[in-house]
Amino acid sequence: MRPDTSNYRDIFLNDRPMMDARAPVEFAKGAFPHTVNLPLMTDIERQRVGTCYKQHGQQAAIELGHQLVSGATKAERIEAWAAFARANPQGYLYCFRGGLRSQIVQQWLKSEAGIDYPRVSGGYKALRAFLVETTQQAVGQCDFVLVGGLTGTGKTDVVAELANSLDLEGHANHRGSSFGKRATPQPAQIDFENRLAIDILKKRAAGHEQFVLEDEGRIVGSCSLPLELYQGMQRFPMVWLEDSFEDRVERILRDYVVNLCAEFIDAHGDEEGFPRFAERLRQSLDNILKRLGGERHQRMAALMDQALAEQRASGAVDLHRGWIEGLLREYYDPMYAYQRENKASRIEFAGEQEAVLEYLRQRRPAR
Repeated sequence: MRPDTSNYRDIFLNDRPMMDARAPVEFAKGAFPHTVNLPLMTDIERQRVGTCYKQHGQQAAIELGHQLVSGATKAERIEAWAAFARANPQGYLYCFRGGLRSQIVQQWLKSEAGIDYPRVSGGYKALRAFLVETTQQAVGQCDFVLVGGLTGTGKTDVVAELANSLDLEGHANHRGSSFGKRATPQPAQIDFENRLAIDILKKRAAGHEQFVLEDEGRIVGSCSLPLELYQGMQRFPMVWLEDSFEDRVERILRDYVVNLCAEFIDAHGDEEGFPRFAERLRQSLDNILKRLGGERHQRMAALMDQALAEQRASGAVDLHRGWIEGLLREYYDPMYAYQRENKASRIEFAGEQEAVLEYLRQRRPAR
């Protein structure tokens, strides 16, 4: 039998599959990649046991738990755990603190299915603490450099090209701007933080001690950056990515119109996909109504509606350039120009994509 483990580093570096025995409501708030929720108790069962614990103590709560999970219900759950254990012989199981629930699952697997299956000592809480510390340590010990630039210069493309980058927008499943929402939902906050920490862990294990990341605000869509990382980003050095106005318009057209529309059609089918895409685009523009002002918003909305009607009718996307150019000139560029001025003292290099990539590949950590 493989022993229980507290080697959290091994678990995340090697993508060990895990069985989460917590209730679905706990799992939904945050879990780990390569993890399946196969709970000992449902949300309602857990609630009843919790109430019993408060009113009558631990022994009464344990007895109620055994009553609730018995007979056919118990047999069904054991079979699901056994199927996971057989399919994932190198995996582990855990509950919140590595206590009673995971012990019961382990015992029932052994007595009822004849399977010895190891637990994660300390459970979810210890795994989560390890990942939080991984990010904090990296901010304190590693060298970071940010990629800044006007909207549409291809900062995300630069990040994607580098082996030592951290793709914050990728982990958050959001493009970072008011128009950045994807066709698929964002992860829970804890899931976002966990994915980022595992990325850091794996890259440090591969020998990277310098990280490149896109200059972001505190929040990427609905995901907040870990506080220590965001605070660090207020002082990290920067490179500034430049590109022509025309190229930026084409890149935005590709990412926020052509590719986003394809995402929606892929997720919802031909019939529903386009209307949902059109609604998302209009909603994104409405999100910045206050900052645009009524007159500008009305103008851009009219251009967008024309473009969407043409795209729906013929598939042509040319008219979208109208509102994209207007937003860049009148809204995004002035805002980013102001930001660049504020960050000027931290910019150590500026250039177009190839020059920036070459600089970042050759750059040596400052520490």
